Amino acid sequence: MNATAWIDLFAHFALLSLLAIGGAITTAPDMHRYLVHQNGWITDVQFTSSIALSQAAPGPNVLFVALLGWHVGLNAGGGANGGWLAWALALLGVLVTMVAILLPSSVLSYAASRWAHRHRERLSVRAFKAGMAPIVIALLMATGWLLISAHNDAARDWPLWLLMATSTALVWRTRIHLLVLIASGALLGALGLV
Repeated sequence: MNATAWIDLFAHFALLSLLAIGGAITTAPDMHRYLVHQNGWITDVQFTSSIALSQAAPGPNVLFVALLGWHVGLNAGGGANGGWLAWALALLGVLVTMVAILLPSSVLSYAASRWAHRHRERLSVRAFKAGMAPIVIALLMATGWLLISAHNDAARDWPLWLLMATSTALVWRTRIHLLVLIASGALLGALGLV
């Protein structure tokens, strides 16, 4: 990767930062398109494993962006056997993607929340807040679809689809805590049932 590619990576993630309503995970489909299909900087397996690992690890889910940057840099340096340059580029990838995804949205959120708090009684502010809920839900559904679409063999992967449908229904219709659902899915996976 040359300097222009790194600048393009930063600019793309900075733009996605401003579109990440509901969290960075809602922009995962476009990250996938940009990193895997358009530029070929990482593989599909690296992409999905980055999201899975960051969701399983404690801490904020935005850490998947750091893992994506890590893979971009490591691949640019020739992989894990690329020596010190590969590891340095992996750290550069983490820095570039994390600063790009965090800085613009943080500045915008700070400025917008101060303004919205001062004008919280306006009808337009209340309408905007109410209108954002369906957008966030749709973006999360698109991310979920991207992650599960790799499992398209219905005869083999029906337990995954059943788990997804059951989890969706439980989240929608009950007050079961999400950690219970995540733990249940992990247990089913550990037992080899999904």
